[in-house]
Amino acid sequence: MVAQVLAVLIFVAMFLLIVIDKIERHIVTLVCGLLTLVLVFGVAMQSMTAVLETLNLRSIFTVGFWYVSGSEGESTSGINWATIIFILGMMVMVEGMAKAGFFRWLCMKLAKLVNYKPIPLFITFMIMSALLAMFIDSITVILFLAAVTVELANLLKFNPIPMIISEIFCANLGGSATMCGDPPNIIIGTSLEYSFADFLTNTGVIAAISLVIIIFYFYFVYRKQMASDSAANIDISSLPEPKEAITNKKDFIISSIIFGCAVIMLVTHAQTGLTVAFIGTVIAIITLIAAGKYAWELLKKVDYKTLLFFVGLFAVVGGLEQTGILEKIAAFIGEVSGGNLKLMVAIIIWISAVASAFVDNIPFAATMIPVVKSLAISQNVSLETLAWALSMGTDIGGSATPIGASANVVGISVAAKNGHMIGWGKYCKAAAPATVIVVLISMVVIFIRYC
Repeated sequence: MVAQVLAVLIFVAMFLLIVIDKIERHIVTLVCGLLTLVLVFGVAMQSMTAVLETLNLRSIFTVGFWYVSGSEGESTSGINWATIIFILGMMVMVEGMAKAGFFRWLCMKLAKLVNYKPIPLFITFMIMSALLAMFIDSITVILFLAAVTVELANLLKFNPIPMIISEIFCANLGGSATMCGDPPNIIIGTSLEYSFADFLTNTGVIAAISLVIIIFYFYFVYRKQMASDSAANIDISSLPEPKEAITNKKDFIISSIIFGCAVIMLVTHAQTGLTVAFIGTVIAIITLIAAGKYAWELLKKVDYKTLLFFVGLFAVVGGLEQTGILEKIAAFIGEVSGGNLKLMVAIIIWISAVASAFVDNIPFAATMIPVVKSLAISQNVSLETLAWALSMGTDIGGSATPIGASANVVGISVAAKNGHMIGWGKYCKAAAPATVIVVLISMVVIFIRYC
């Protein structure tokens, strides 16, 4: 009982400190993770087994961590090192692509293809945001996309705010379509042993349907403003050529090939047996070899704070798992739903969406995974159905407010640095209804397809 109380108190304290955002979040999770190991497992439980299972270091040195064959699977308890290693590898690859000018070139190329017209540009960038976020972390997508949007807005004399808000939303939506698109999906995929294809054929279908409707929605919301912006007279010949964005042609070609290889490996990893940890490691090594003397520069740019955030987070969630708290939450949801799968799906997707609108969706997803696993076993319902509800709820719910997902914070910060302020009112007026629409679509599709 004491261990359970301590685990809950540490978890609540971690969440509150992350929301208050006065202390860097990686420091918060690492300290709370250490407290879990010492106070919950050491003092209250006096269990070295719980410590070792949560640290989960032994899993890295097993064959199943790198290659899955037959019934063998990736380790799912404690710190999810597969998620951390995969994200590290993708971060290294993205830094290499950015250094070569890949993202800037792509944005400028698409802008030229639509003849720099604001409305076609508005629609094209939404689609591009969603597609890129399927394979690259949505934070990175928005970081470059928002910067290029502001630059184009200055050149073409239009207001970039509608485009940035719609890009943020579509990046989160696109991220929900694949296993590697959003951190919650990476955690869900590695923890529950789902492949890239599993996500693409399940959440990907929901995301595709939602994207079509959301494009019409944002066009309807911003059509008058974008139409008035289209009236500006701009000399297109004076605009920079897309090829000017490429800093080094050789590096550009190599980084594009590496990106293509990463996509192929992810799409086929269920068939090849290669785990995401293996893919992330290989991609990082190839990128660093290709970078040559600039390898150290790429490594220095990696966001290590986010990786440390994950380590501490998994340790704290491990405290809830080892003390049986998550099983009790699952039992409560099962009791409230009366074993009705549709009601369970509705509860999970809406709780996930509402919670993710106000707190970081990464810790919430990590917390809920053991809950849905326990719920599936105790209520004898499909784990996949609950997993897709959790995925869509956490990925999309974060789009509702400026603080719901990291991509939102990054996009708004880029706009603010360039003198375009996006307050809560302006953001939520457009994004909150869009979030409700997608959550409703997700729930209806899950009901029709799985329940």
